[in-house]
Amino acid sequence: MSTAIDVHDHDGHDHKPKGITRWLLTTNHKDIGAMYLWFSFAMFITGGAMAMVIRAELFQPGLQLVDPNFFNQMTTMHGLIMVFGAVMPAFTGLANWLIPVMIGAPDMALPRMNNWSFWILPFAFAILLSSLFMEGGGPNFGWTFYAPLSTTYSPPSTSLFVFSVHIMGISSIMGAINVIVTIMNMRAPGMTYMKLPLFVWTWLITAFLLIAVMPVLAGAVTMVLTDKFFGTSFFDAAGGGDPVLFQHIFWFFGHPEVYIMILPSFGIISAIVPAFSRKKTVWLRLHGVRNCIDCGLKFCGLGAPYVYYGNASGGRAVLYVLYHADLGTYGS
Repeated sequence: MSTAIDVHDHDGHDHKPKGITRWLLTTNHKDIGAMYLWFSFAMFITGGAMAMVIRAELFQPGLQLVDPNFFNQMTTMHGLIMVFGAVMPAFTGLANWLIPVMIGAPDMALPRMNNWSFWILPFAFAILLSSLFMEGGGPNFGWTFYAPLSTTYSPPSTSLFVFSVHIMGISSIMGAINVIVTIMNMRAPGMTYMKLPLFVWTWLITAFLLIAVMPVLAGAVTMVLTDKFFGTSFFDAAGGGDPVLFQHIFWFFGHPEVYIMILPSFGIISAIVPAFSRKKTVWLRLHGVRNCIDCGLKFCGLGAPYVYYGNASGGRAVLYVLYHADLGTYGS
């Protein structure tokens, strides 16, 4: 009777990527979360440098350092970078780090898509920043890119701006899908929805909001692109369009975006304060979940208050304040 002997030496067969390859190919939620946070920090520094240019120019009345067109480019790029490059990736990084740990999951549900959703972001912002070096300069119409400033009077670099916004939107939607699938399918046994930490709840609502509104933003920038380069008249009154239509479409995204940025902040506060105050969160949990859902339902209000009360005074201003006052009950 013969005996099979394994003579193969398995030492050194560890094929885990090393160096930069580890970060390019990683599917570990903590690695990806760390990359999101470092990317957010880099964009924060970049946007902050642009803010310094803005403040230096406004240090005294009159022209100081840069021409008005470049100043407008700085304000536009600063807003876009801070909203889409600093705030949102920072919260996504924290979600990657904390959600699997908080719900007892080994990783995010879709780790390869998680990797992809991060690595397309640097390309999006490289495209956006490269527009500053085009003839005519970068986007100069404000981060809300109202028509006709972003159509009739915009520089040729508007096409790069539109492309970068599309890539950012794809990244956000993939990240949101990952968060929802992870929370719904990978909770530890016995962890019901009402046992979820508030940070997880805030991100669950945030993810649904992202999926709902990012395609609308993509539609808005696509209409801007076709008005600018392909002769359509979505926002051109001379061709039968309506400039106010842009405001309604944009704030369909912009109003929920307020809650997309503030809800994870509420979740962070709701995790830190009870831990360090050593207070139970029974009623705070119920109150917080109710407010999370309330912010999601306010999506139904869309951006009408921003359009209608944009130049509000008197009674209309009071209505605008009351519309948002319920947010203040979160910490009550």
